[in-house]
Amino acid sequence: MISRISGVLIEKAPPQVVIDCHGVGYECEVPMSTFYNLPALGEKVVLLTQFIVREDAQLLYGFGTDRERQTFRQLLKVNGIGAKSALSILSGLSVDDLAQAVALQETALLTRVPGIGKKTAERLLLELKDKFSVDGLTAPAGQPKSASGDVLNALLALGYNEREAMAAVKQLPADVVVADGIRLALKSLSKS
Repeated sequence: MISRISGVLIEKAPPQVVIDCHGVGYECEVPMSTFYNLPALGEKVVLLTQFIVREDAQLLYGFGTDRERQTFRQLLKVNGIGAKSALSILSGLSVDDLAQAVALQETALLTRVPGIGKKTAERLLLELKDKFSVDGLTAPAGQPKSASGDVLNALLALGYNEREAMAAVKQLPADVVVADGIRLALKSLSKS
């Protein structure tokens, strides 16, 4: 298995890059989050990789962080999600946004990713439910799980975009009730 690749970046054509390692050019597909953080052509680059062998191809996927690679591996375990879909999800959402969507069981964020429909999004949320944890978004035992989700839905209904609303919800205490959560979230959003 190829776990890591280090060399000189010689080609960039989203989502593919080519890395020259001592005269051999390795083609890697990378999510856009990694692509945007790549150095200029001709500079040294290090990527963590996932090597996938199929009947008709041998594919190398590259990631800037171990967290991205681990998320990619978790996505591959979901029934019906292949490498292309997993790469598309990581290109459309950051790992934190994906974790928040899973914690809040929000299909809306996932369905915005090209190629992910409502049923696939629901399957992703169901199968990844215990795989991600986001501080402040998972409800403690005995608390209703929907408090954070209800606060998020209220903020979205008030016209805030998903990124702003999720950032505000993430700052809430874990034991907050819906009414107090909405008030605290609105207060933090008004300061922004």
